[in-house]
Amino acid sequence: MRALVIYCHPRPESFTAAIRDVVLSKLDETGAEVRLTDLYARGFQPLLTDSEHAGYLDCPANRTPVDQDCADLEWADTLIFVYPTWWYGLPAMLKGWLDRVLLPDVAFLMPKAEGETIRPGLQHITRLGVFTTCGASRWLTFFVGAPGKRTLMRGVGLLCAPRKRKAFAAHYLMDSSTPESRAAHLAKVARQMDRLIGPAPARKEAPA
Repeated sequence: MRALVIYCHPRPESFTAAIRDVVLSKLDETGAEVRLTDLYARGFQPLLTDSEHAGYLDCPANRTPVDQDCADLEWADTLIFVYPTWWYGLPAMLKGWLDRVLLPDVAFLMPKAEGETIRPGLQHITRLGVFTTCGASRWLTFFVGAPGKRTLMRGVGLLCAPRKRKAFAAHYLMDSSTPESRAAHLAKVARQMDRLIGPAPARKEAPA
């Protein structure tokens, strides 16, 4: 198992960091290979520049500014996002990562003819996990349309393997959370990670 964890939060003491730690702990328990991308800590530049936009379809040169991110994505069979939901959607930093890294010939293939749509390019991703927090209630988030969840679970999800494992957990009403609600959510994240990882492969008996 090769897991790429995309972590997005500006403050190291945040509750989102505690969620990240549960995710990493669960991956460590399984012996998974892990690459953690901490977008704020590395100072990731989220803006798609004029030159990048002009060369967006120039493959493979389009990946040069974000080549390591593209390589990490190609290396992984598991993709996990950990971030706070702001204004019902993705933080600008995370949206910028999607804009710059999920490129043609990396995440998807461009249409071959007029009237066709893009084709999936991440079908080596067999597990997709999304873990977030929301200041709003569950009802209000879904009334607005939960655009952040839809972007990742549906938008990115459609590019991944058709029969992928999926996991999602959100702590709603984060602005009025309690120590009890936060502890319960971390336990939920752990359960969802167990679901995402799946059962351990059966150990083969040594020949007699």
